[in-house]
Amino acid sequence: QVQLVESGGGLVQPGGSLRLSCAASGSIFSVNTMRWYHHGAGKERELVASIDSDGSTHYADSAKGRFTISRDNDKNTVYLEMNSLKPEDTAVYYCNVFIKSSKNSPLRGYWGQGTQVTVSS
Repeated sequence: QVQLVESGGGLVQPGGSLRLSCAASGSIFSVNTMRWYHHGAGKERELVASIDSDGSTHYADSAKGRFTISRDNDKNTVYLEMNSLKPEDTAVYYCNVFIKSSKNSPLRGYWGQGTQVTVSS
């Protein structure tokens, strides 16, 4: 079994910064793509950023220049550094990680529990 535990959300003023973390634990053979999504009130869940196993990154247009995704492969952890936060960034942020539990098992996607980010003065 695999568990993802997120941390780092909270209340921040516009222009502020937050760093989200998502740590995977359990039966892990390898970790592939790691992603962050956000889900704002009345909106659909949207991909914010992703990082592949080779370190290549992709960002939604709304995140480019403000957010940075990174990973620590030794800790099976993905981070999202968010700067210059805006009220429209307010959402629940979810990590989504693709993991093989053993050499012969298929790649499977797992979701974190979500962490609330609120940007407000």
